Amino acid sequence: MALVLLLLVGFETLQLAGRPTLPQAVVVAAGVVVCLCAVPSVRIPLTVRAQAAAAVSLTASAVLIAGQHAPQVWGLGEGIALLVLLAAVIRRAPGRTAAVLGPALGLACALAPMRDVRPGLFTVVSAVLTVVVAAYSTILRRQDARRLRDLAAVRAAERLELARELHDLVAHHVTGIVVQARAARFTALEGRQAGATLERIEVSGSEALGAMRRLVRVLREDGAQPHPVAGLADVRALTEAFARTGPPVVLSLDRDLVQALPAEVAAAVYRIVREALTNVRKHAADATAIRIGLRPVPCGAELRIANDGGSPARLCEQARGGGFGLAGLTERAEALGGRLAAGPAAEGGWELTAVLPLDGGATA
Repeated sequence: MALVLLLLVGFETLQLAGRPTLPQAVVVAAGVVVCLCAVPSVRIPLTVRAQAAAAVSLTASAVLIAGQHAPQVWGLGEGIALLVLLAAVIRRAPGRTAAVLGPALGLACALAPMRDVRPGLFTVVSAVLTVVVAAYSTILRRQDARRLRDLAAVRAAERLELARELHDLVAHHVTGIVVQARAARFTALEGRQAGATLERIEVSGSEALGAMRRLVRVLREDGAQPHPVAGLADVRALTEAFARTGPPVVLSLDRDLVQALPAEVAAAVYRIVREALTNVRKHAADATAIRIGLRPVPCGAELRIANDGGSPARLCEQARGGGFGLAGLTERAEALGGRLAAGPAAEGGWELTAVLPLDGGATA
């Protein structure tokens, strides 16, 4: 981009070199500086580059319009550079910065062609392009903000759902501890009976603490009503129901892992499988088979869901959804201390892989 913009400035300079004047030199210098400011840079923030470009361009325009006009001005490179900066500032800069810096860049872009002694049609074209770019960038900014709000709402809802499920598990364990402690208090237990009761209380307490660790960074609204937690049995029922109306599902669950899987992790497995099957209906209408596998790995349990589809179903935009399902599942996996990834499979189709810890990976 820098090369193209500078070539435009150089081409304009060569075409107008027959009439070298001080105003023409000001135009060329301003064009070079503004073009360099439009080049993305990691070290120099966007707002700093935009401020410098606006200041240089407006100063040059004010000097030439108020004093001696340039004999002939095209300003192609400088105008494009200002439009690039205008679009970037309106879409990405903070609200107050965009509200101040955006109009300054738009004004600089509109005034640049007026440096000519006889401003022509290019002045109108520049003003129209400025309005169009500003309006389109504003629309994109609003869409980005709406998507961020929707994504935050999905993540909050997923954290709430997880908190409800873990509430049921913790309540179950704590209730068992209370019952056993009351029994030990009102019953004369000695020797082995007392030791066995205390051991059961210790086991229940450890399980409750393990579940509580997974509540870190998970928010819950007051008054939320708990509901039954889905598990691996529901996964089997879910896949069987899906296979009756869709492609066959091959479900492979490691037996030893099924017995050792904590209830909250089993609930996460169910939610991931349900979302994956829903996505198959939406985005892989031509899938002929779905493979779901749950196996132990060194860091916990790995859930892998793959299909061989590639053609999306013909659905309206409302039915397709906004692509937030995987974002919610990623939030759930990370809250449990695991990770989730989805993308094209090496052998074709689509693959989703989630790794969930079995020992309460999210610690306080």
